[in-house]
Amino acid sequence: MHIPLESALVEEARCLADGVVGRMMGYIRAHSTVSIERAVLRLLGVDGVDEEGVPWPNRTVDRIQAAGQLPSGVSHWLAGVCLAKGLGPQAAAEWIATAATPADWGCEDVSAGARERWALEQMGVALEHLRTSRLQRQRFRERLGVGPAPLRYLIVATGSIYEDVPQAVAAAKQGADIIAVIRATAQSLLDFVPFGATSEGSGGTFATAANFRLLRTALDEVSEELGRYIQATNYASGLCMPEISVLAAQEGLDMLLNDALYGILFRDINLYRTLTDQYFSRMVNGFAGILINTGEDNYLTTADAIEAGHTVLSSQFINERFAREAGIPTHLMGLGHAFEIDPKREDGFLDELAMAQLVRQVFPEHPLKYMPPTKHITGNIFQSYAHQTMYNLATVLTNQSICLLGILTEAIHTPFVADRYLALRNMSYMENFTRHLVGEFDLRPEGRIAARANQVLREAVLQLRHIHDVGLVAAIGEGCFADVRRAPDGGKGLEGVFEKAPDYLNPFWAEFERRAPESALSV
Repeated sequence: MHIPLESALVEEARCLADGVVGRMMGYIRAHSTVSIERAVLRLLGVDGVDEEGVPWPNRTVDRIQAAGQLPSGVSHWLAGVCLAKGLGPQAAAEWIATAATPADWGCEDVSAGARERWALEQMGVALEHLRTSRLQRQRFRERLGVGPAPLRYLIVATGSIYEDVPQAVAAAKQGADIIAVIRATAQSLLDFVPFGATSEGSGGTFATAANFRLLRTALDEVSEELGRYIQATNYASGLCMPEISVLAAQEGLDMLLNDALYGILFRDINLYRTLTDQYFSRMVNGFAGILINTGEDNYLTTADAIEAGHTVLSSQFINERFAREAGIPTHLMGLGHAFEIDPKREDGFLDELAMAQLVRQVFPEHPLKYMPPTKHITGNIFQSYAHQTMYNLATVLTNQSICLLGILTEAIHTPFVADRYLALRNMSYMENFTRHLVGEFDLRPEGRIAARANQVLREAVLQLRHIHDVGLVAAIGEGCFADVRRAPDGGKGLEGVFEKAPDYLNPFWAEFERRAPESALSV
């Protein structure tokens, strides 16, 4: 299918998004956050918890911040202590965290040049490990191959990783291509990453390095058994976005939910904290070859899908530009959207097709992630199944890349294995039964679908013009997205943002920017 779109409007939308994002990049590059500094420690191998169960990255960064020395960067102080005391990164981090005063760090005589040389050497070791792991995973994936598009994405969320793993394996055997372990409810509001494997979580399972490792190991084993590579994903959003990206890279995850605006709008995390964190987080993802999924589908859970459809498109343009700034290549930008129009709306399916096809045409090379209906799903499982069947049909007709399968009991309880099986069978039925349907017809240029798509495009451009005029910060304050308003000095985590000092040292930040495509760094 093809919709005749006004190409000049698409080009204008991208130019406007470039300007919107470009005006934020000066602030982002001049600042860092406690979560970025903790991510640096994790890249350097600092891990574990103290006797009170507090992660050492938190202890160390909090100690440096309390001493008023964080603007120089955690690498500055870690390098100094390592060189002065002859310690490794882990021991040096613990030394800093437990010292009575900053004077006890004992690194005042270590020169800036020596610190930088140490940091660059340690960075080289860390990045070589990530590079080797990425190459090994890429070879494994190429040897087995992945399923055909749309890739079938299923969620597992029991609260216990020991329950998630067998359910994930069962889902893979039933036909799933991607397994997502949803994080425990409100983990995004924790300013630390829990340690170790976890067996208790409400609404999901905690994102930890150990849990990532257990899932990855199980999916690698079942991939070999099936002769088909099964991908693993989790969420990198919230107050620990950069740290989770590092852990995902270290443990071999394939995808991460990673949105520039989601935490601001839906978790009330300070916008400056979120925008700075997402930049470093995405640089890590780009280096590690992790595909990001954005969260525009969430906008339509709080705003009407017809009235606010254009906000999805304008946000996708902004998310695309933020990702390019961080050096994410197009094939790793999984922009999100959803099938969320009220099923009681006359010709609602035509409107859904218009939106899905519009996004597909505007972002033809992106691995789009299409989300199933949730807002209008009720306890009526028969209606839910019919609704999700229409979603599957739209997925096939508009050539979506990643399809999160709808579960008929989603609104009733945590799905059983059998519920996921029915979701997979529904998609298999639709793919087979309509395999060559698209090639049998085209869309009328003057028809309802084309008219709706062009209307959404025009409205998105109008919104982007306004955002370009007032700035992203003011636009978020006005409630431009998801009907949610956020103040620039509000939300959680602002106290964790700081301006970099002239001697700020973070070799990873500089190296990631150096490696990013020049086109992604230009404004």
